[in-house]
Amino acid sequence: MLDIQFIRENAELVAKKSKQKGYDVDVTQLLGFDKQRIELLQQVEDLRRQRNEQTSQNKGQKPSEEQMQAGRELKDRLTDLEHKQAAIDKEYLELLEAIPNITPDDTPEGGEENNREEKKWGEPRQDEVIDHLAWGEANGLIDFERGAKVAGAKFYFLKGALVELELALFQYGLQLASKYGFTPVTVPNMVNERTIKGTGFMAKGDEDQIYKIEGEDLNLIATAEIPITGLHSDEIVDASKLPILYAGLSPAYRKEAGAYGKHSKGLYRVHQFNKLELYVFCKPDESENWHQKLVDLEEELCQSLDIPYRLVRIAAGDLGQSAYKKFDIEYWSPSDKGYRELMSCSNVTDYQARRLNIRYKNEQGKTDLVHTLNGTAAAYSRMAIAIIENFQTQGGQVKIPEVLQPFMSGRTEI
Repeated sequence: MLDIQFIRENAELVAKKSKQKGYDVDVTQLLGFDKQRIELLQQVEDLRRQRNEQTSQNKGQKPSEEQMQAGRELKDRLTDLEHKQAAIDKEYLELLEAIPNITPDDTPEGGEENNREEKKWGEPRQDEVIDHLAWGEANGLIDFERGAKVAGAKFYFLKGALVELELALFQYGLQLASKYGFTPVTVPNMVNERTIKGTGFMAKGDEDQIYKIEGEDLNLIATAEIPITGLHSDEIVDASKLPILYAGLSPAYRKEAGAYGKHSKGLYRVHQFNKLELYVFCKPDESENWHQKLVDLEEELCQSLDIPYRLVRIAAGDLGQSAYKKFDIEYWSPSDKGYRELMSCSNVTDYQARRLNIRYKNEQGKTDLVHTLNGTAAAYSRMAIAIIENFQTQGGQVKIPEVLQPFMSGRTEI
């Protein structure tokens, strides 16, 4: 969440940026609760001081009936104010947590249609290909029918060479991430509500995308970003260890509620897939540089696989609650004759760190919040589409990208 002092000093800016992101927040009401909260806190502290003074004066002697009555009245007043304070704090915190991160002034305004193309790489394939689903089903490698039988619509089985390709891709992705200094990590596949809300994944209807375990404080993760963010919650990280870099391998579970009007054929939009997520904890003055490094890593991965793509800057209305600045990499889809989202990369600044209390001591010895960043190295469901369609031969085989062949015992095609 944002620093309340920043909101006090920049109320109009925060309201404007929230509106650009599509969030209906009431900054004026928040600041009203903030003022009441401060006033009540001062009153509560004053009554506690009076109570302590009274206790000190009566120490070692039996209080008179008048003193006991004054003590009871003081206690009743304090209890009443503490109840009011708790109610105000609840309203205040709900409003504060609902305010999204701000965005840089050069962020494109508008929704998804206003995402700005920054660059293109590779030559888009223009000839006709069999789409990934038809190809996978024809070769007995993708099975949505039986997936639906055992789990429901948009669940699936992958078989044979596509499973080998997935493992090869993740091995190669981890190798590349290690070159940049990332430490491989596996994560809990379920997290508590504090962790998931701390990342901003329960905002603006996102709760409809999360699988919740009924009767328990547990939720299935939508990405490894969620548990990795919580990894250092309530900690003061040793500044000498920053930046801390993780490459998290995990399943991702998403309801995808309300998403079926979007492109969703086959593996593109499913309820479960495996994903390699990059994550950075760093000092505030390093986050912009690390954002570019994450983009560089994602581009290097696509280029080494020889997948044509474009890099786009995400518009304000298409950003999530936590993101300050975000880029997407979109692969060229020969079957759709257009670009489709493949990877994303966000600088979240101190927004998540403030929610989950992740700090470090700066050079002046002052405790400060870290900045966090996240990026997709490989979401296999979509990476499989990009490879199947861009490496398909006229004979119906799929060539394996050269950099993945060593991880598939030298095999060159499927």
